[in-house]
Amino acid sequence: MKRKLMRNLVAWKNKPERKPLILWGARQTGKTWLLKEFGRTEFRNTVYISFYNNKRMASIFEDNYDVKRIINAIEVEMHVSITPKDTLLIFDEVQNAGKVVEALKYFCEDAPEYAVAAAGSLLGVSLHEGVSFPVGKVDELHLYPMSFSEFLEAMEETKLSEYLENADKDRINEFRDRYIDLLKSYYVIGGMPEVVSHFCKNRDYDEARQLQLMIIGQYEGDFGKHIPAREMPRVRMVWNSIPVQLAKENKKFFFGRIKKGARSSEYELAIQWLVDAGLIYRINKVTKPAIPLKSYIEPSAFKVYMLDVGLLGALSELDPQTILAEYNAFVEFKGALAEQYVMQQLVAETDLSLYYFATDKAAYEVDFLFQNGGTPIPLEVKAKENLKSHSLKMFHEKYGPKVSYRTSMSNYRSQEWLINIPLWAIQIIRDNL
Repeated sequence: MKRKLMRNLVAWKNKPERKPLILWGARQTGKTWLLKEFGRTEFRNTVYISFYNNKRMASIFEDNYDVKRIINAIEVEMHVSITPKDTLLIFDEVQNAGKVVEALKYFCEDAPEYAVAAAGSLLGVSLHEGVSFPVGKVDELHLYPMSFSEFLEAMEETKLSEYLENADKDRINEFRDRYIDLLKSYYVIGGMPEVVSHFCKNRDYDEARQLQLMIIGQYEGDFGKHIPAREMPRVRMVWNSIPVQLAKENKKFFFGRIKKGARSSEYELAIQWLVDAGLIYRINKVTKPAIPLKSYIEPSAFKVYMLDVGLLGALSELDPQTILAEYNAFVEFKGALAEQYVMQQLVAETDLSLYYFATDKAAYEVDFLFQNGGTPIPLEVKAKENLKSHSLKMFHEKYGPKVSYRTSMSNYRSQEWLINIPLWAIQIIRDNL
């Protein structure tokens, strides 16, 4: 399957002043496959080392950070020849070998001619456990679950994917029904590469759900391996509360929904662990829609989303046919899936930092807020074709952004103050910025 980040990897390879690369991403997002495929297509040789339960290879980095010694030791241990211009060195699961992460600084300073790419599923967690990050000495890329356009490509809907990539608004409207059918499937399948791959072959929603539950099980297995025993129950409770948090009309995270009487101080570390692991996203409220938005964050008010819409459905025990057939009983949670989906696409397809805005007395709320060109831009999410935008209209009239966005199941249209972008084409917001 094709991943858009491959273009970024090729650009990294060709940089005149290339640094070692760290590829960030949660478990099962496809980091290992992508780096190996990059090595296969762009280099003559690839040397892959996983440091998962690999103390022998990790010990090579323990004595000192002499890069020539490290290269020689790898060549001897793995019976390979490493040539700077022809070989990609992949260091995987580096969260299990902190010295490898620290060694990247010396690859940058003493041997920049070597192409080195590192990845680790829980690297963000490891940095809080004493691993020294080589600030300024590495290039960084982030890999997320497959976006909707990548899903279309995998489903052999190449033309539909191209229309999104090219922001072809006429075609995006013309093939509306086809896009909607595929979007419903994406709500169920999500973007985890293994799930997408099996679904593309077998078109079996039940099989996809079992794979999603397996991935969730792996994540929960990490809780027991990497979290102190005293903290683990809280992490599990936060994790399991996410469907409940998103099912509310007001999606602000309420600690009382974890358990009665729960306080923020008890669960902040649990939330941060899940953020560091890449399993959830924390979207903060801003108290004022002014630039820079980050200066107006209200730390105690935030929304939490999962990394993938398909996994949200699985964790929620939401039957796939309920999503596909749009049962009336599903109305409330449909909004949760739509917001999760939009957040996921914006994270994968843009560099935007996302926030949300709400008045103190909850008179109105804007689902997402981001800044562009020195102005805050609001985005309202509608799960259906509902074109009523009371909150968005109030925000626009009071704060006067240069444009306001709504995304819904309605076609692309541009009005005097509002642009409606179809949910299936939310990625084209980047072309409007």
